[in-house]
Amino acid sequence: MTRPPVLPPLAFAGLYVALWGGSTAYLAFKGADWTFPLISLGIFGLALSGLAWVLTRAARPPAILVQRPTVELAAVLAFLAIYAVGFLGYGMTFVKGVFPPGPQQEVLVAGAKLLVHVALPALLLAALGARLAPLFAARANKLGFWPPLLVLAAILTALLAVVTPSLQQISGLHPSVLTLAWAAPISFIWIALEAGLAEEFLFRAVLQTRLAAVLRSELGAVVLGALIFALAHVPGLYLRGAPGVDGYSTDPLQVAAFTIATLSPIAILFGVLWTRTRSLLLVVLLHATVDFLPNLAEFLHTWA
Repeated sequence: MTRPPVLPPLAFAGLYVALWGGSTAYLAFKGADWTFPLISLGIFGLALSGLAWVLTRAARPPAILVQRPTVELAAVLAFLAIYAVGFLGYGMTFVKGVFPPGPQQEVLVAGAKLLVHVALPALLLAALGARLAPLFAARANKLGFWPPLLVLAAILTALLAVVTPSLQQISGLHPSVLTLAWAAPISFIWIALEAGLAEEFLFRAVLQTRLAAVLRSELGAVVLGALIFALAHVPGLYLRGAPGVDGYSTDPLQVAAFTIATLSPIAILFGVLWTRTRSLLLVVLLHATVDFLPNLAEFLHTWA
């Protein structure tokens, strides 16, 4: 018989609402922006996550066997603790200091991210006897892949074009049509590898899969995975941030509140997509869609 989940679904949902609400309230108490968390939750955590659920209703995601759930989850959480402080907190400063801003720095940063987010976790799981192939499955030929990719990509691109200064920044560089023709696709591929593959493999394929096995609840894995994803960004923002950077504060509790309130709803969306499709390619491409426009101007400035 299938063992019941550690907690009922409403308990996981209630935990998330309590932590997100408390974090947003703390931001308001500290005089920080509390309106963007409302927008983030409304758009990513509710509207787009709900739409993702509907668009993947035909999907039949395969079960991913985790042979030693508790051992593997403990190892992954230990790795994440070292990663959050050692890499995001201090390591990125070292990596970016090797070369001045420019192409060499960008290549080194991308390589470091892929090493830490993909290669090392994969080696860790392999050492524990876990199967890696199911975590890298594209499943592009399966039901439930193309509808969310096309619909959500269109919505996210339109949304970011409206609410961010991306298009204005790009036009300010006055790139030619020929430049955009080669830079835009290469930039998308670059961000898909550096940000999409890196974060989605570590937090969705590796972490969320182990959380689901231990909690025996996909909803619990989505919720706790989103919270861990958000909190993993705290050391980097607190230690490497500066005044003027969104979410930075000398109060670490405020930084944690910012990450939970603003980043976890986005992680909810990707968590839903992963649990509904088990397609790493899908979440990587949609993650890249979120980061593409805001980073295109910087890519043009660096490479074009």
